[in-house]
Amino acid sequence: MAIKITILGLLAMSLSLVLASDLSPLQDFCVADPTIQVHVNGIACKDPKIVGANDFTFSGLHIAGNTSNPIGSSVTPVTVFQLPGLNTLGISLVRIDYAPWGTNPPHTHPRASEILTVLEGSLEVGFVTSSPENRHITKVLKKGDVFAFPIGLVHYQRNAGSGNAVAIAALSSQNPGVITVANAVFGSVPNISSNVLSRAFQLDKGVVNYLQTQF
Repeated sequence: MAIKITILGLLAMSLSLVLASDLSPLQDFCVADPTIQVHVNGIACKDPKIVGANDFTFSGLHIAGNTSNPIGSSVTPVTVFQLPGLNTLGISLVRIDYAPWGTNPPHTHPRASEILTVLEGSLEVGFVTSSPENRHITKVLKKGDVFAFPIGLVHYQRNAGSGNAVAIAALSSQNPGVITVANAVFGSVPNISSNVLSRAFQLDKGVVNYLQTQF
């Protein structure tokens, strides 16, 4: 009986590890074909006989993003939607450009952990652990430094210098998703009730209504 319980425990742990990332591929590749109107957990495969090098290529990460926006940052994604060959491979990456003091605001990736490398400038980065601790883990990174953000946790980056900054981040999903906290909470369609938000954030309803107009 004890052996059976142990085996079941190991199986449960194995399943939890497997489910923590994208499913493993069952063939050499499955290049995404968005023209196939089949709803699957991912994107249907292109006929492998017509797959070529361009399906595994993306050009453009050498181009700086436009940071002339209220948050002062720009994200250039390379997910399965930009590079079809990533389909089923469980990886993607982004380039992030930051204006002086620009911020990539608090957000989460529901389907991926992230590892970020600073290419230029310096960045203040951080993430917050889950309740009840809500511990803020933060560090200032310089060129060549690397930082990891665990899957699902709220995290951010801020340019800590007076010049432009650039980073490349790799993510453990072909489609990591992004939930920007402020946009999700104050910019949902339809709006979350101001009664709910004023109680949750301990804010006057007028402040909540104003924030909803900003997002």
